[in-house]
Amino acid sequence: MISIMKTNSQANETGKIDVIEKGCWVILKDPTNAEIERVAEEGKLTADFLRTALDKEESSRIEIEGNEILIILDIPVITYVDKLKEKSVQYITLPLGIILNDDIIVTVCLTDNKIMDDFENNKIKGFFTNKKSRFILQMLLRVSNYYLKYLKQIDKASQIIENTLHKSMKNKELIQLLSLEKSLVYFSTSLKANEAVLEKMLKLKFLKQYPEDEDLLEDAIIENKQAIEMANIYSNILTGTMDAFASIINNNLNMVMKFLTSITIVMGVPTIIAAFFGMNVPVPFGEFRFGFLIVILITAIISGMVTFLLIRKKMF
Repeated sequence: MISIMKTNSQANETGKIDVIEKGCWVILKDPTNAEIERVAEEGKLTADFLRTALDKEESSRIEIEGNEILIILDIPVITYVDKLKEKSVQYITLPLGIILNDDIIVTVCLTDNKIMDDFENNKIKGFFTNKKSRFILQMLLRVSNYYLKYLKQIDKASQIIENTLHKSMKNKELIQLLSLEKSLVYFSTSLKANEAVLEKMLKLKFLKQYPEDEDLLEDAIIENKQAIEMANIYSNILTGTMDAFASIINNNLNMVMKFLTSITIVMGVPTIIAAFFGMNVPVPFGEFRFGFLIVILITAIISGMVTFLLIRKKMF
């Protein structure tokens, strides 16, 4: 899918247009070859640069070729998957390609994402398509902000699962925690790769033209470092939590088995006594009128004593 946006310099409003022209922003989401060729031809860009971000395994980096600059960043994305017959949230990272020359700027991504949506819906203050350096820095800052936002969501989700795990004997919650831990590993790896890109951008000349742009870049670097620290902390906490709760699940199962064993012992006493008195041989109280009640009473007394001993031994 292709969308084209441009800021009207007179009205200071950004809206969609139909043609690629100077000062515009071209948005490619899972584009076809025809769309890539069109943008490459009309925007005078290298088609290979436009295809780079379509590889899920592409790493964050910066490439400069002539008057073209390619910036690859890993951005956080929420996906929904069916696990254990339930729909669950999964956090992953995907490459976002930013390609620009003297005339236009192009972003390429494999799927819809909230970062680009915020710019398309004019939710970013001071966003202008013709101010390419500021636009890139605003995008970098927005990426870091969403990493922090999703990290907080992961932390809240893990706390909810932890509360359920206290009384659980199933693997469902552990599998959910494992999914969150994988998300944190993806985030941590991607954030470190983005950090290298941000540090390299400090050296690019076109970003040093305006003091406010340098401030934006510094803010993006600070937010990214904060996200790295949060990802590492949450990952360590989650790893320890999974180990602890794996032991808790085993302990809960052992407690249930101990309780069932104790019940079996108590219920076994009446069975043994009934077996003795049910034999086809002379037995005590066989001729006595209230013999059955006496046997029941003896059984109850012995069962009570066994129950008392098991309680003393904390088997219940």
